Amino acid sequence: MFATYLRRELVNRRKQTVIIAIGMALAIALVIIVNSVAAGVKDAQARVLGGVYGVGTDVTISKAATPPTAGGTPGQRFDFGSGAGATADGTTAVSTSRLEADRGTTTFDSSALGTVTGVDGVSKAAGVLALTNTTFDGKLPERREAGTDTATGGATAGSSAAAAPPAGGPDGSGGSSFNVDSFTVLGFDASADAVGPLSAVTLTQGRTLTAADAGTDVAVLDSTYASTASLTVGGTIDVGGTTFQIVGLVSSSSGDASTASNVYIPLDVAQTLSGQAGKLSSVYVQATSASDIASIKTALQAALPTNTISTQDDLAASVSGSLSTASSLVTNLGTWLSIIVLAAAFLIAILFTISGVTRRTREFGTLKAIGWSNRRITGQVAGESLVQGLIGGVAGIAIGLVGVLVVNIIAPTLSAGATSQASGRTGRLAEAAGATGPGGGPGSAGFGGSTQAMATTDVVLNAPVTVSVILITVGLAVAGGLLAGAIGGWRASRLRPAEALRAVA
Repeated sequence: MFATYLRRELVNRRKQTVIIAIGMALAIALVIIVNSVAAGVKDAQARVLGGVYGVGTDVTISKAATPPTAGGTPGQRFDFGSGAGATADGTTAVSTSRLEADRGTTTFDSSALGTVTGVDGVSKAAGVLALTNTTFDGKLPERREAGTDTATGGATAGSSAAAAPPAGGPDGSGGSSFNVDSFTVLGFDASADAVGPLSAVTLTQGRTLTAADAGTDVAVLDSTYASTASLTVGGTIDVGGTTFQIVGLVSSSSGDASTASNVYIPLDVAQTLSGQAGKLSSVYVQATSASDIASIKTALQAALPTNTISTQDDLAASVSGSLSTASSLVTNLGTWLSIIVLAAAFLIAILFTISGVTRRTREFGTLKAIGWSNRRITGQVAGESLVQGLIGGVAGIAIGLVGVLVVNIIAPTLSAGATSQASGRTGRLAEAAGATGPGGGPGSAGFGGSTQAMATTDVVLNAPVTVSVILITVGLAVAGGLLAGAIGGWRASRLRPAEALRAVA
């Protein structure tokens, strides 16, 4: 009886059913598309950060840079002793290499790693030391002192007023030539869990570093940097004036970013060569559960008050470009638009249901006169509205899936980047996004300062559809139908049999 009456009423009131279903379908489709695009934007941000902080890194611990002291010497400088270099034919060739902590960062005691691992909810933690290796290689002309004959060592007549011009040089005319080369170095403990940048690289050739490599001069290189610098497995590279054996090459596990460093070496070796014994520049943390991240951050801020504690959400805020614009658009406009359209669809369903009940006054009055209870009439109206909502929900899911498919076929490309000094935590973001300095390689720095780079990378937006989103939309369709049916049924149940008689008359 219920099903027969339900089918007859839906067929007889096709216009009302179609209007309610269309309104619900558009609202459901918009919810699916907005949620899928939002998930795609979030995945894109994770891919950008994945090459820097590693997949699954939930919290990053660093330390703000120490401001320069008054009267300090800005920029970089190289000091050479009087006996530095070798002189031949009036030209002095000098070469020196320096390994130091990234400019813009401050190292901190490695005991912080023990503090981190003791916090409840921390699953894994690893400390690293981010360094920059800068090499000065140049040829300088020999400069004569005023009034001195370089051949005899004696005074020359009439030469006391000015110094003699420099002699020699690479071009034989007293000129000079020098080159400054820079690359990034990351010291890490190979015996620790792979967290942070270490979890975002894959081995492409040779082998990775192991616990047995502690204290040895071996290195793993980023494959892109190795290709640029013409370095191969089995060869050597100079780091901080020490020759390292190249044992492997790695590449980023994300196609949208490079690895976090050009060269990877054992942590203890990096600390010794850079004069940063017992120091770290960052600690990467992985939480046991996503629900623990907030409490872990609070606990770490209390335990390490002088350090900077950043979560993935904090780091994602540093991503700029159209990716950031898309994120803001989806988060603000998309969410509110979905809410407004969904509310409008519910309102349309409620109004049309109440209108339909009003037009069926004689029908419901007659049914009550022949013995239908208020509960049965309410159930009948609610059942009709529920079916209308489900029809709209199914149509909305189909439209939403088609919309998501169109987005994935178009595959819009978003740009992501950050303007920062190419060093430290934000510098790693620049490197991962493809920043290049004056030296032409990732992280290259000019003489006298660190690299200022506008790091940009292109990320293809893919909108995923999850089962949870489908279930949510089905729930919304059911909720909309039940809400309209409940209000309309309540209105119908308040009718009296006498009203039907008056309507007939």
